[in-house]
Amino acid sequence: MRFLLFALMLSVAGMAFAGGAAPDPVVIYKADEAYEDVIDNIKMAVEERGMLVSGILHVSDMLNRTGPDLGYKQVFKKAESVEFCSAVISHKMTQVSPENLVVCPFTIAVYIKADEPEQVYVAYRSQSLAGQADKVTAEILELLDGIVKDSIE
Repeated sequence: MRFLLFALMLSVAGMAFAGGAAPDPVVIYKADEAYEDVIDNIKMAVEERGMLVSGILHVSDMLNRTGPDLGYKQVFKKAESVEFCSAVISHKMTQVSPENLVVCPFTIAVYIKADEPEQVYVAYRSQSLAGQADKVTAEILELLDGIVKDSIE
C-alpha cells in the first residue's frame, strides 16, 4: 500500500513538472485539535520517525511584537514553526545535488489567524530540489504530509 502511494506521488509530481505546472508552494491543512495538542503531536510524530526537533520558532511573538512599530496589523493570534531534519533524506538529496543542503531543516508551521481565532492551521512548504531529484522530493513530501496527518487525525 505504501509503495502504491509513493508511486502515485511520484507520477503526480512528474506530471506537474512535465506539464510545466508548478505545485502549490505551500500545503495547508485545517486541524480540529487544540493548538498546543497539534504542536505536541508534530513533535511526537517527528521523534517517532527517528528524528529530533531542532527548534521551535515563535513566529507570532516576533511579528506581534514588531508589527505595530513597523506599521503592520496583527496577522496571527498564535504561530509557531517546528524545525527538524532527516539525516537519511539529507544524504539522498545532497547526493543528487550538494546545493539541496538549503532544504534542511524542514519546517511545519502551526498557526491561528487573528481574524479566525477558533481555527488551527498546519502548513509546510512544498519542496523543490536541484538536480534530478523527483524520487527524493516525493519522499520528502510523503514525510511532511505523514507527520501532519498523524498530528491532526
